[in-house]
Order: sequence, then C-alpha cells, then structure tokens
Amino acid sequence: MSGRELLAVPMQPLKAAPGLSIQSGVARRAGILWCTRHRAAGGPADTVFVFVHPSSNFMAHYALSTMAELGADAVGMTTRYIGNESTLLLEDCVVDIGSIIGHLRNDGYRRIVLVGNSGGGGLAALYQNQAEAPTIRSAPCGGGPDLTQASLPPADALIMLMAHPGRNTVLTEKLDPAIRNENDPFDRDAALDMFAPENGPPYSPDFMKRYRAAQIARNERITDWVLERLSFLTKTTDGKVHDLPFVVHGTMADPRNLDLTIEPSDRKATTQWGEPYVANLIPASIGHYTSLRSWLSQWSTRCSNGNGPERLRTVRAPVHVIYGTADPGCYPTYAQALYDGVMHDRRQLTGIKGGGHYLDNQPEQKRIACETMVCWAQSLAS
Repeated sequence: MSGRELLAVPMQPLKAAPGLSIQSGVARRAGILWCTRHRAAGGPADTVFVFVHPSSNFMAHYALSTMAELGADAVGMTTRYIGNESTLLLEDCVVDIGSIIGHLRNDGYRRIVLVGNSGGGGLAALYQNQAEAPTIRSAPCGGGPDLTQASLPPADALIMLMAHPGRNTVLTEKLDPAIRNENDPFDRDAALDMFAPENGPPYSPDFMKRYRAAQIARNERITDWVLERLSFLTKTTDGKVHDLPFVVHGTMADPRNLDLTIEPSDRKATTQWGEPYVANLIPASIGHYTSLRSWLSQWSTRCSNGNGPERLRTVRAPVHVIYGTADPGCYPTYAQALYDGVMHDRRQLTGIKGGGHYLDNQPEQKRIACETMVCWAQSLAS
C-alpha cells in the first residue's frame, strides 16, 4: 500500500513584489509551501511527478494515489497563492516551483517530472523556460522576483495534462465581449451576445470573427485601464500604495461551450463550472477578482509571461501533452498548440478518449492517463 505524507517546504527568501500579496499574516510569516507526497507502492522510487497549478490546491489531486500504485512517487503542490488568484503573480509561482523541485532534488530523486495540469500548463512551460535559461528580471508590472537570481532547478521532463496554453489566452477566449460597461454585466451589446438566441447557436463564421476580435479588444481595453490606474496610483499616493483590486465581469463566454460544431470534440455543451450562462456571471469561475498588477501578470494578452506555446519554444526537456477528448474547457486545439510549441523531437501528444477535465467519475480514463504518464517517464530512462 502506498503511503501519504505532508511536506513543508520553505519559500525562497527573494525580494517580493511591492505591497502584500498574501492576505494571511500567519502564512506570510511562516513562509511555507505545503505539499502532499504519495510514496510508491513497493518503493523507494527514483522518479517523482510534481503536479502544479498557479492557485488550486493540488494536495488532494486525483492522480496522486494512482501514480503511487503504479510505482512512482507523486507530489501535489501548492503555491503561496493557494485558493487565492486575486493577487497572484506567475513569476512568484515560478519561484515556488523552484523551491519544491530543489527540495525534491535534495531528497535524492533521479528524475523529476513537472506536470502542469489545467492552468498549470502555461505555468510549467514558463518555469522550465526560465529554469533552463532565465531572462525575466521582474513581473510585467515592475517589482516582483528577479528570476535570474532565483534557484530554479530544471525538471527532467514536462507533462501538460488537460492544459490550456496560458491564463491570458484562456481568459481572453472566455471574456464576454457583449459587456459594454465594466461595472454592469447586464449593459450588453446585443450584436455580440452569445446568449442571445438570434445569434446562435450555431454561430455564423461572421459572428465568430467579430466575437473573437471583440474579446481581444476588451482584454486590451482592460490592460490600458490597468496601466493608467497604476500610473495614477503611484502619483496619487506618492508611491505608498502599489496595487488596487477590481472585478472583471463575464469570464465564461466561449461560444465553444454552446456550439459543438466549433472545434468538434467529444465534449458536452457545458463548462467546468456548469451551465454557460450561469458560469459566466457567478463569482466562483475564473478571473472575476484580480488586482491591477495581477491582471498584467496573469490575464493580459499583451503583458503576461505565461503563454505556454511561446515558452516551450526554447525548452530542451522532453514534453508530453495529454488531453481529454471530452474536456469542455481545454480543447484538442489547445493541446495541439502546446505540442506545436515544442521545437525538438522529444515530444508526444496523447488523447484520452472520453476524458473530461477532472476525470471525475471516470476511473478507466484516470487509470489510462496515469499509466500513460508513468510509462512515458520510464521510456525516457531506458
């Protein structure tokens, strides 16, 4: 039987971004990154898989126990932003991954496989990109960690698991372009409203062309406003206040979630957060709460460092992209984009037939996904 243990990994003592990024004073002072490690049945194992996401709590990730049953150690990690993406800087998350991988290197693992799951895909690509050849000296907003001065041990291989290209890409393609007033999601442009029956589904090619252009334009307008507010904030507070919060309405309006003829797959007409109209407005779905600086780091098409395919272009480590053919939010085209971003031949693309985003209530698909990851890592060692 595999064993499970709690890991408490110290954060790196690097210069932080200006202001407070972690609300809890206890967490700030403790400086600990929490993880769970599932030990391989019949261990010890020489390979460990590290599952990462920018803000989700992966300490109970669905794959951990199965990976251990298959003979590999598996770690579900958290970043300092566990459960709170509102002030998140991807660059800080990179530093936190470096702390975890460094800890595991010291534990003696021969191979460390970094698994970027869902929103962790773009982050894992950014990590390996900077671990192999660091160039980023601050977050896009200024301040933040200098990654050229951080300890970032490279992983031996990357897996993109049910992943999208990056948080800026996925949010832009889900931004509701019908919203005319950023303070009122019900002040809408009917000509750009995917929920208006006269527009579809199905949606015409002309509608989709206008819709996608309007989504990018909205992201750019928000970025322009953020940059203006940061400049205003510096002048108004004499540099004492470095950030402000704001709300982004309408973050789950991707026509692919209603029109299954767009990029056809095995998915159903839904989202990871339920029925699209509701998911678009409820507080619990992605990107609704953010700060000025976090917007630039995570969600801005123009400014974010987290574009996975771009980051993968210089990565030398082997990369395996694994996707579910029934995933309602991370599509086969996303997997193809990540795969195409890898410029060497030590890359692989695998579809899990019928696999959803979380593989919940799908024990067969979960087993296949885990076996695929373990067998691929073993093939790299042979």
